[in-house]
Amino acid sequence: MQVLVVSSSYPSTAEDWRGRFIADMVAALPSENVSVRLWAPPGPVSADVTVATTEADREWLDKLAEAGGIASRLRAGPVAAVSSSLGLLLRLRQAYRRERADVLHVNWLQNALPLWGTPHPAVVGVLGADFGLLRLPGMAALLRTVLARRRVILAPNAPWMAPHLTSLFGDVATIKPLPFGVASDWYLIERRPAVNRAPWLAVTRITRAKLGELVQWGAGLFDQNRPLVLLGPMQENLSLPSWIDYRGPTYPKALRCEWFPQAAGLVTLSRHDEGRPQVMIEAMAAGLPIIATALPAHRDLVLDGGNGWLTESREALSEALDDLTNPQRNRAAGKESRDKALREIGDWKTAAERFRAAYREVCTS
Repeated sequence: MQVLVVSSSYPSTAEDWRGRFIADMVAALPSENVSVRLWAPPGPVSADVTVATTEADREWLDKLAEAGGIASRLRAGPVAAVSSSLGLLLRLRQAYRRERADVLHVNWLQNALPLWGTPHPAVVGVLGADFGLLRLPGMAALLRTVLARRRVILAPNAPWMAPHLTSLFGDVATIKPLPFGVASDWYLIERRPAVNRAPWLAVTRITRAKLGELVQWGAGLFDQNRPLVLLGPMQENLSLPSWIDYRGPTYPKALRCEWFPQAAGLVTLSRHDEGRPQVMIEAMAAGLPIIATALPAHRDLVLDGGNGWLTESREALSEALDDLTNPQRNRAAGKESRDKALREIGDWKTAAERFRAAYREVCTS
């Protein structure tokens, strides 16, 4: 079976944070019966994956990545948004018509729009950001028209997304949640016992929506005795208070080897559209407790009072931090995090098996 995997995000180097989950996914997919071609921005690929991107597309996608990716261009104003969106859709349409794949694996709903006029069966990955796309006037109707012309599985990466997708597309597509995995290395991390002054980590792209309530609620709760280390690329021009120890962008090796082993836990107070945040899954696999706002994506991962806490006020955040400062409670919550990740998510090998089963289903249904 020949599979064309399509993504508008991909890491340019082994240390690049952008689209890291796509690179891990693609590396795990090839098997004795499945060959993989990849259409994505330029970056390192494993020897058993064939690059399907033309040189002209690689140059265009490289420039898009340098500008911050399609999400950044959409925030840059209407001219940049329309120009980048049309350029991406045009190149994808050419790729879909050029390739002779048995099945397409399309990441993000926006990248399914150019499927119009092509016969390919498709597995379309749906992430949290796609829910913002679906709020645009007429977008759901347009996607219904595109999806209805082929055999298609819509594959949200979290079960909580399935009911809404079923209400919109259940009569023209099969809705099948397919969770991403994580690299098996995350499960091998040995945490040091949580003690006083162990840092709490916030690992995120730095935008107002991604930081959410962190600055407002965290003031007075984090200090030199309970430090907060913020890691991630600055994508909006924001001024951070002095009690936040901002260390700039990070990458998986630094998180695995330096930050996660010493951390008290992961905190995310995001208000951004989320599907199933990959960094939360990686932190859980590493055995970290999680404190998060009660978004649907976070409720899917955090069992309140179990592997962490869901917070909707400064007072609740304070209580959660006090609870998880206790070393015994912290270790127990961390163990529950790892157990939940193993049980419900697994690694990229098990995720790849789920995707290959979906390819067979959409090709034979």
